[in-house]
Amino acid sequence: MARPVIAIVGRPNVGKSTLFNRIVKQRLAIVEDTPGVTRDRLYAKSNWLNREFLVVDTGGLTDQRDPIQTQIRKQVELAVEEADAVIMVVDGREPLTVSDYQVAELLRKTKKPVALAVNKIESHPATPDPEIYGLGLGEPVLISAEHGLNIGDLLELALSRIEMEPEAEEDDLIRVTFAGRPNVGKSSLVNALLGKERVIVSERPGTTRDAIDIPLHVNGSNFLLVDTAGIRRKAKVEEAVEYYSVLRAIRAVERSDVVILVLDAAELITEQDLKIAGIIKDAGKACFILVNKWDLIEKDSETAAKFEEQIRRELHFLDYAPVLFVSAKTGQRLGKILIMANKVMESYTLRISNNRLNQVVGEITALHQPPSVKGRMLKIYYTKQIKVKPPTFQFSVNDPEGMHFSYQRYLENQLRDYFGFVGTPLRFQLKAKGD
Repeated sequence: MARPVIAIVGRPNVGKSTLFNRIVKQRLAIVEDTPGVTRDRLYAKSNWLNREFLVVDTGGLTDQRDPIQTQIRKQVELAVEEADAVIMVVDGREPLTVSDYQVAELLRKTKKPVALAVNKIESHPATPDPEIYGLGLGEPVLISAEHGLNIGDLLELALSRIEMEPEAEEDDLIRVTFAGRPNVGKSSLVNALLGKERVIVSERPGTTRDAIDIPLHVNGSNFLLVDTAGIRRKAKVEEAVEYYSVLRAIRAVERSDVVILVLDAAELITEQDLKIAGIIKDAGKACFILVNKWDLIEKDSETAAKFEEQIRRELHFLDYAPVLFVSAKTGQRLGKILIMANKVMESYTLRISNNRLNQVVGEITALHQPPSVKGRMLKIYYTKQIKVKPPTFQFSVNDPEGMHFSYQRYLENQLRDYFGFVGTPLRFQLKAKGD
């Protein structure tokens, strides 16, 4: 199930980035006491009461030369367009401004649920200014993002207003998303697989604005191909439509079973490729890597191996993702794309019996015992697989803190070797015996 999206909106300097950081429990957004300090929109995962969601920090002004009201209207419209719920933040230490009323007016015109947060009330009475009700957004929640006051109440309100999506019925449809920066050939690859031009193809980067879903049936398998808009690097996300496309691409990844990271053979790994790979990794999706435009590269017998070595070095956190070298233009190896999609989907949904799993873990730990931490050796008493998509394993141990990262990496590599996990992340959970 795709995570719901909660967008944080409001005029500059009301504490949106501070609230964002508080919710995601990290300092991902730059925080300064200066309006307009957040230069780009930020996205992060979070959860409240075991419900996961994506939170979007809409930031402040992207171009302070433009009229303030125009920029505020743009950021609110962008955030609301794809959000499932909106948190509007106002400054509880100051009177409401014209900007606050304009943001509220825009929100009232939408059908999206809104939670109103009155921020910076740590040293103020615990009752809202009656003027707040004039925004027409219902009962406010008084918070202090700086001190973490009433953040849980705010999230509970926002999430309670989002309709839960019904659990998708198990079917044989494999949702495959082509993700990558602009002009790497995503649309050309989709069109080549379809055998006809269903998606606009242009040399101009950013032609595809929205995620486009296209059903395809091949050799007994049902696919839903999703061609996403290219995710641009931060400095180029200037137009409203481009930011809208970025959020849509992220949501397309969230809805996927398999994500294909498309690279350009002529440029290979860029900073933006790393960002997109990180989105795929964080989403926990099955994936593989396509190096497109392979026909443009002068090759010898070692070229592919050298390219793959560079990919493995720079995308080391996706080391489980297979690599294919293809050409949408010439058709080279295109037949292997859907075969690979099926293969990584099998790994993504693979379930192992507890008996077999514990037998293998016993063999693995006997071959290489865990190191001692502070004089105490880690003991694994029992292992079970608790979910798929991605495969997730729970280890009952004597001391969860005794699982060193290097040993967890060893266990992961061994499980991959034993069971043939390809193109899927593996997740581990550690549980103290008796919990």
